[in-house]
Amino acid sequence: MNEPRLITAESVTEGHPDKVCDQISDAILDDMLRQDPHSHVAVETSATTGQFFVFGEVTSEGYSDIQSIVRSTVRDIGYTSSRIGLDADSCGVLVSLTEQSAEINQGVERLNRERESTASREERYEAQGAGDQ
Repeated sequence: MNEPRLITAESVTEGHPDKVCDQISDAILDDMLRQDPHSHVAVETSATTGQFFVFGEVTSEGYSDIQSIVRSTVRDIGYTSSRIGLDADSCGVLVSLTEQSAEINQGVERLNRERESTASREERYEAQGAGDQ
């Protein structure tokens, strides 16, 4: 006899802090990959009233202006005035990004850049590690 299983799901609406934070992290990832397709990006965003905290580990040849990305993303969502609860131009943005640790990098980079570009799709899949977005 099969035991019953409980399946849950979370759904949040546009403008919800969790969704805003995910959109910020995604925008940072997109910007870094646009500059360097070989970037390894493990970035999270957290929020509280009027304040965003972006943290994580990154390895990339590109440079991303994190504060500008956060403000642009928040502005695009529609938070443009403190009268509606949040102003993209005056909210606080704290950033704490460091270079990806050697231990994480060892788990995610099994092909060097030159080999990765010539490897087959199957070889790239087999070499893919865990730990990065």
